[in-house]
Amino acid sequence: MKFSANIGFLWQDLPLVERIHAAKAAGFDAVEAHFPYETPAAEVKAALAETGFKMLGINTHPGDLSAGDFGLAALPSRVTEAREAIDQAIEYAEEIGAGAVHVMAGKSTGDAAEPDTFLDNLTYALRTAGRAGVDIFIEPINTRDVPGYFLRSLESAAGICQTLDNHPGLKIMFDCYHLQILGGDLLTRYKNHASKIGHIQIASVPARAEPDSGEINYPWLLPALQAAGYEGFFGAEYKPKGRMEEGLGWLETYR
Repeated sequence: MKFSANIGFLWQDLPLVERIHAAKAAGFDAVEAHFPYETPAAEVKAALAETGFKMLGINTHPGDLSAGDFGLAALPSRVTEAREAIDQAIEYAEEIGAGAVHVMAGKSTGDAAEPDTFLDNLTYALRTAGRAGVDIFIEPINTRDVPGYFLRSLESAAGICQTLDNHPGLKIMFDCYHLQILGGDLLTRYKNHASKIGHIQIASVPARAEPDSGEINYPWLLPALQAAGYEGFFGAEYKPKGRMEEGLGWLETYR
């Protein structure tokens, strides 16, 4: 069983490059990130080479978080910004050897053109990413944490994949935290959409803390997902309850 440290949430007291080394020292097998753009790609690439890690994925720039943005790609009034964010993410991913870019849809404003806008921007992203050898991820996000988020069900994400002819470069991020809140029944829903799922993330529910507490039985679920055919990493995308190292007991237990 392979685990990736999401250094967007983990070791937030350290600079990004030092988080990569901390993940190596803690026993993780890879890393993933949210918005690494303030750190020069060359520095991240060097840290990945030093640790022997792969950066599994990064997110497109979310827009202005302080103004309430949480992604841009489904917003008809912000197509230019969305495509600039896509270009930035794919270029950065290509430079550091990252495997995927999560194209963040953003919060719906109720505009009837949003579904077509998201499809058009994903088509643009797939075309650009294909030349760079990078996959494109989409992720259903729960509307309790992010009210109004455009992509808010696994089934909708699967429908988008189908509409785009099940493009081999387009995959779903299966975040167990979000999807437990968005209906649960995680193993069955994974099996229903397994061919479209590119990565799995874990955290406790409802606290989004270490995955060894809360309502999801990960010691049962993770082996069951593997038995159902999942061969990738499990991304630890949680918010530590206290000092990072003190909460890592789950890692060796689950492995």
